[in-house]
Amino acid sequence: MATAKQQLGELGEVLVAKHCICPRCKRNKTLKRLPANFKCADLVCDFCGYLAQVKASKVKDVTVMPKTILGAAWGPQKLRMDAGIYFPLFVVLISKVTIKEFGIYYLSADLQTPGMFIPRKPLSPSAKRAGWQGFYYDMQSVDDALVLLKVN
Repeated sequence: MATAKQQLGELGEVLVAKHCICPRCKRNKTLKRLPANFKCADLVCDFCGYLAQVKASKVKDVTVMPKTILGAAWGPQKLRMDAGIYFPLFVVLISKVTIKEFGIYYLSADLQTPGMFIPRKPLSPSAKRAGWQGFYYDMQSVDDALVLLKVN
């Protein structure tokens, strides 16, 4: 059974795949979800191979970007950043009141910088996943670069 956060992430991926065209080839209905736990990417264009990350967050107002968005595992993200590899990011803001109200925002990979990735404190030795470390996206640092694709 998926957790609430996993279900939110899946919903974000489904909304982007349903409502967005591929930013590279501009084809409609070609963005497909990758298998769960695929590192650093959630969608692939089944025409041109474009890869993208999706992050979803529940908010009061889908037109206001939160200061931070919860990322995933810091280790794989850091390795890719060190290699100069960044994946484009779709941010899906879903209303806390009704999941039918949402906003989809896009951040191109070439507008991302290492400073927008904020490592979280590693989990304590007594935690179920001891030592695991995640990160946050600092959305304030890229606010001007975000493109609003859809508000529903």
